[in-house]
Amino acid sequence: RRGFESDERMRINFQFPISKHMVNNKKTKILLIEDDIFLSSIYSKKFESEGFEMLIALDGEKGLKLALSKKPDLILLDLLLPGIDGFEVLRTLQKNKETQRIPVILLTNLNQKEDIDNGLALGAADYIIKTHFMPSEIVEKVKKFLGKSKE
Repeated sequence: RRGFESDERMRINFQFPISKHMVNNKKTKILLIEDDIFLSSIYSKKFESEGFEMLIALDGEKGLKLALSKKPDLILLDLLLPGIDGFEVLRTLQKNKETQRIPVILLTNLNQKEDIDNGLALGAADYIIKTHFMPSEIVEKVKKFLGKSKE
């Protein structure tokens, strides 16, 4: 009977592989602020399958609350949001001492040069145009970004 208990414990321990995306033995936490429920679901599943912990906000106000309460390691931010738009979310994050060091990658379909320049000037770490990349490519871009930001 004793052997069974230890086997059971071992099986449970090996059930969850150690993620490459861990900070201090915790999964890298990404906050996705995206109002499109379908896209949020696709991105969330893709990132979770790669070992990330995902937080989802469907509008800017909820996104700001989650950023303050959960302190994610990275924020993926759409610009076209109901209520508070992504530019205002970014401004607010940058002004707050608790969130200003969290890297923000803009994930949007706005592809005008002035939108890109405005987002980067407000403090975004990068700018990804959703329609130019498959979800798996966006995950790879985020992995590369996180790898560079830790070096």
